[in-house]
Amino acid sequence: MYQTYERVSQDFRSSDGLYSLVKQQYPDVVMKGRDLFDASLFRDSTSTSVFYTFISQLKKSIDVASPSPTHRFIKTLDSKKKLLRSYTQNIDGLEERAGLIGTSSHEAKNHGKGKSKFKLKEVRNVQLHGDIHRVRCTFCSADYPCTQEHVDSFLAGTAPDCPECASRSSARVARSARALKVGTLRPAIVLYDEPHPLGDDIGSIHSADIARKPDMLIIMGTSLKVHGFKKLVKDFARAVHELAPSPAAPSKKTLKNFAGKVIFVNKTAPGTEWDNIIDYHVVGETDRWVEKVVEDWKKARPADWEVQKTLVATGKTSTAGTFHVAKEITNTIGVKGKGAKRKNDRKHENVPLAEEEDDVFDITLPLPSPPPSPSKRPRSRCHYDVEMSPSKKSREVPVREPIEFEERGLLFGNKTNAKARSKASSKDDFDLGENIIKPRGVPKKPTKAKLPKAQVEVVLEPRRIAAPI
Repeated sequence: MYQTYERVSQDFRSSDGLYSLVKQQYPDVVMKGRDLFDASLFRDSTSTSVFYTFISQLKKSIDVASPSPTHRFIKTLDSKKKLLRSYTQNIDGLEERAGLIGTSSHEAKNHGKGKSKFKLKEVRNVQLHGDIHRVRCTFCSADYPCTQEHVDSFLAGTAPDCPECASRSSARVARSARALKVGTLRPAIVLYDEPHPLGDDIGSIHSADIARKPDMLIIMGTSLKVHGFKKLVKDFARAVHELAPSPAAPSKKTLKNFAGKVIFVNKTAPGTEWDNIIDYHVVGETDRWVEKVVEDWKKARPADWEVQKTLVATGKTSTAGTFHVAKEITNTIGVKGKGAKRKNDRKHENVPLAEEEDDVFDITLPLPSPPPSPSKRPRSRCHYDVEMSPSKKSREVPVREPIEFEERGLLFGNKTNAKARSKASSKDDFDLGENIIKPRGVPKKPTKAKLPKAQVEVVLEPRRIAAPI
């Protein structure tokens, strides 16, 4: 469902209207009302000053305005999930005050690296003619919120310099480079015969909304004379009529009464070019019509207006304004259903231990010690085949037993060599000794040092021989 409407915040042509206030400040200037919203006024310095003064007066009157029932009705459709999007020609920004985020809102801007400048889901109101509450640079297109300083400058008929352009130019001059052109700030509204700075992005939103196939179009408070706006309305009307039920089809209670219809609410009747486009023309003010629609809506479908009931206070004098706790539930960690056992709290971090006794977990019970590491594991609990680890086992070399050869004429056999040693007599013969193969890596047994052979000397004392007498 779509809503597009146009509503003027203040009368322009009355004795105290905006045109009269501008005429008092510029008595020699002759300009029509349409000329104040035409892009050609920037060609002349005098008409530009008149435009700035007029806009400053217009913004002052808008600042004291408040959303109307029509604005609140559109917000109601949005909160009830009935609104696809709202399109407006207004520049007063009252839709955003009612709660509809517009295309000029900071919340709707896409600050990422995407191609679109808007967050499509966040935009609820498309501002086709811009926003008077923002200003835009005439050179770099940088936009800022319109402050009181800007309004005061516009009231004097002048435009302030763009701070973005001035900053870049000052930076170039500081490094001895040529200064850049500095643009001026103007109201961020779109005038007649002026391209929209966000036209491509608005066109993408328009195409996306048509693809979603709206089933109703409501047009409120517009004369339908602006060319770009006329084309937008006709595109939406064509998409709505495609969903209209066939006249030959039998009527069903499930079908919507106004499905595929285009409704136009305005005091002035539309032109003949809209005969086959607009299905219903409601003559009257939009505020009165929306109030009647909401009243009938509440009677026909009360379920759409049901709200959640709130808690009631206890009513006691001592606890007036407070609420009563019916049941206090504690220790709900790990509980999945009624009667389910509570899981062990030790599995959760930062959970304080229970002070009272607990059937599930008793902190007084001795906790099992963790298993020792494999290197410190006792031999009785060793899980290897041998009483050592595989790494130590690979480094250990087993001692091989000496090989004994049988006496079968083998060369260098033990017994053969023994016989040869007994028969050897010359120096050329050699003795290999016992043929015992010793394993590698086994340290040799320490041998005892050979003591030199002791020589025995026999000393005979001289005997005395008695001579015969």
